[in-house]
Amino acid sequence: MMTGSPDPARLDAFWAAVRADQPDLPVERPEAWAFGATPAQADELLALVLEGTKTATASSLWDYEAAGDPLPQVGEVAIVLDGSGRPRAVLETTDVQVVPFDQVGPAHAHAEGEGDRSLEYWRRVHEAFWRTHSEDPRGFAPDMPVVCERIRVVAAPATV
Repeated sequence: MMTGSPDPARLDAFWAAVRADQPDLPVERPEAWAFGATPAQADELLALVLEGTKTATASSLWDYEAAGDPLPQVGEVAIVLDGSGRPRAVLETTDVQVVPFDQVGPAHAHAEGEGDRSLEYWRRVHEAFWRTHSEDPRGFAPDMPVVCERIRVVAAPATV
């Protein structure tokens, strides 16, 4: 998991700087989270987002349920953290669909931007991830519900 918790003062400063440039964003600071389950994964996946390669992500619906978290909603924004818990970007959710794992298509796999961007690669790494890191005791199943989310970068200030 991530090293330590994000510093609330740093998150507030980041959000204030982003809002100064984009005042139409909500006043209240949004949720902050990191991709993946390790600092290395967080940094790797964030880099793909920042270079424009990763425009989608996937999560286990079972994990949302286990954590009691609401599903992402179209139009919501979130602060994305790097592997050290530092805020690096603001993302907006542009589409959300819940799809069985074995029905996630090649377009979504390609949009996730990982590996060779193939559906085969996507299935292999996501199955391994959920078998290892799922918050729900069911872990993985071929027909498990997957939250397929499209994202876009709203802001990625160089430093804050």
